[in-house]
Amino acid sequence: MSELPPCPQCECPYTYEDGPLLICPECAHEWPAPAAADATPVWHDAHGAVLVDGDTITVIKDLKVKGSSFVVKVGTKVKNIRLVEGDHDIDCRIEGVGAMQLKSEFVKKA
Repeated sequence: MSELPPCPQCECPYTYEDGPLLICPECAHEWPAPAAADATPVWHDAHGAVLVDGDTITVIKDLKVKGSSFVVKVGTKVKNIRLVEGDHDIDCRIEGVGAMQLKSEFVKKA
């Protein structure tokens, strides 16, 4: 359970949340709840380097393209990546293949 701050007017410890507000049951004072810290995700490559949008990466493992017999070979460079949340962290365009999604664990920062 999260610890709510006491009322700033009467110091009552029994405050409660009601939507975006905190409310004191004793003096009926209402004030905005403190904003939660932004948890922006950080993506890392296979070697632990931090990835950002627009980076150039290199594939470190042969990757089969689903639904085709094509394979993205080791050493393939991919420019201008875009990071997204989800199972596959990287949206990119590979020359000769087209748009793809890759997992960050199979690439290294170039």
